[in-house]
Amino acid sequence: MKILPAQKGTRKGRGQSLVELAIALPVIVLILLGTIDFGMAIFSYAILRDAAQEGAWYGSFNPGNKLEIENRARNISPRAEDAIFASPVNLRDKELVKVNIKALGAYCQGSTNGVANSLQVNVSYNYPMMLPFVGPLLGSNTILLTGTATNIILQPPCSQ
Repeated sequence: MKILPAQKGTRKGRGQSLVELAIALPVIVLILLGTIDFGMAIFSYAILRDAAQEGAWYGSFNPGNKLEIENRARNISPRAEDAIFASPVNLRDKELVKVNIKALGAYCQGSTNGVANSLQVNVSYNYPMMLPFVGPLLGSNTILLTGTATNIILQPPCSQ
């Protein structure tokens, strides 16, 4: 049986393709996992920002009620245990998610020293990264994400 010249390189070419795949596949998988991890971090930040905005909005009408402001920030979306998809951040977990409320001025409608009285709500969370080798490079396996929102206080009016 005579081997044709076109068939000579196929066996060698298959081995080369396998080596190229073995070299490229881990890099492609790491890029894919990094993209997913980065996307989940951005999604978690958006949830924190929405929670802070809800708390600041409620605080603009009830600035003195810090407990209810925090409650509004922590309960922006229901998180059922049997849900198919739930938020990656459990806002109700007081160990992982911190809510900080700060008045900029007085706790009433009006201004202090020419600046409108406002309320700032910060919601922070340590996002755990999926990629295990990134932690030693950054010095931590988590990234601190903080959503911040500030609203002007609309009620009650300041007494003159």
